[in-house]
Amino acid sequence: MSFDGGTGRGDGSADGQDRRGRCDDGPGHAHRSDDGQDRGGGMDRGGGAQPEERFPESATERSAMLGALITASHLSTLEMLPHHLSEQAARVGLTDVKIYLVDLQQDLLTPLAPHPPPAGGEGLRPEEISVEGTVAGRAFQHGEVLPASPGDRDHWWVPLVNGTDRLGVLRIAAPDADEAAQLDMRRLAGLVALMVVSKRGLSDSYSRLVRRRRMDVATEMEWRLMPSRSFATESLMISALMEPAYEVSGDVYDYAFDGRIAHLALFDAMGHDTAAGLTGNLALSTARNARREGADLPQTAAAVEDVLLEQFSGDQFVTGILAQLDVTTGALRWVCCGHPPPVVVRGRRTFHLDRPPAPPMGAGFGAPEDFWSTELEPGDRLLLYTDGITEARSPAGEEFGLGRFLDFLLRHQADGLPVPETLRRLIRHHLEYHQGRLDDDATILLAEWHGPVGLATGEAKDRVGVPVVPDGRREG
Repeated sequence: MSFDGGTGRGDGSADGQDRRGRCDDGPGHAHRSDDGQDRGGGMDRGGGAQPEERFPESATERSAMLGALITASHLSTLEMLPHHLSEQAARVGLTDVKIYLVDLQQDLLTPLAPHPPPAGGEGLRPEEISVEGTVAGRAFQHGEVLPASPGDRDHWWVPLVNGTDRLGVLRIAAPDADEAAQLDMRRLAGLVALMVVSKRGLSDSYSRLVRRRRMDVATEMEWRLMPSRSFATESLMISALMEPAYEVSGDVYDYAFDGRIAHLALFDAMGHDTAAGLTGNLALSTARNARREGADLPQTAAAVEDVLLEQFSGDQFVTGILAQLDVTTGALRWVCCGHPPPVVVRGRRTFHLDRPPAPPMGAGFGAPEDFWSTELEPGDRLLLYTDGITEARSPAGEEFGLGRFLDFLLRHQADGLPVPETLRRLIRHHLEYHQGRLDDDATILLAEWHGPVGLATGEAKDRVGVPVVPDGRREG
């Protein structure tokens, strides 16, 4: 497809070390989906019955265990979850179950415990595990169920994932776990992830656990406002990251779905203080409100312009991109208001969707009247970013640059890593280049379109890092 866009009118083991033992099935083992199509990724290696069909008593116990855990969760806080989990998992032979949550920068895994101390201490907390160089970290990074080591198949690390949002891992004792036991672990982790997400918004313990440093007020507002860092359907994978995680000023991202349309937004507010945080917060909330009231892209940008002018009289403004992607066709529309243009990564090539921008929103120079449009191809990655990614300079004064940024993405695209893991490594590389100190917010929003048909189950697992759990239906 051409990128000549047009316009339209706006109407670990005991010591935590990575010994690379693995037990995940990987892609290529087929099972049937709801529509009867072959979706690779099932666990049945012999083409026979699924584990619960061969062991019906195990299925009954599993159902009772999961049901009891759900019942207990109705009247419990997040801090009570480890107790209920240990109590109920033992019914199916899963013991010594511990929940490890990843920190905000996705560097460390910390056990869930009540009343953790406030952030700000130095060194590792008790039982804390690094994501890099450990079995637990590898399970988190790749979405794989792994034994603690090749010689220890009594303890397992199981990824804790809600949808595609990576929360951490479970550590489970299950001596010589057979196929049915591994299935129990995956399903249990899926339920626990849902419970963590449902409870964490009301848990100060969670907020303390996932923070390694003290967080400023503007950042507190923004993390509460934005959606999770990863989300996926069969047709679209979205992943976002933002640094500095504890001192963000005015960068905010957003995404949402409305039927076949995926809405994407990225704003960068002027300044590096609490006022910038308030401006970004107001811009994002206004855009959501306008969108939900039926506004198109130019109208949404105009709404942000009007609200910011009314509140700040032109003293505060935001640059930004508002976009809509039809996931059934790949049709992309966007408006760019004083912001770096979107980039499409297609295979080993990149396309800059560089069109004449509209003025920033809130500056009083007017809103865009038109939107730009183009067509994506299956496998394309749409990249939105703020100038803190490309314009930040190293201590020696060398700019990171868009070229270095895109080169990293292209090189790591061939590694076969899940999209969220690629972004995690990119932001780590960015921080290392600047020796851990950024003078401006650096935010990335990446959307990978898989085409109207979407990915088969096994391929989707590898791209987004989600453990495949068989649906229990028999082949044949």
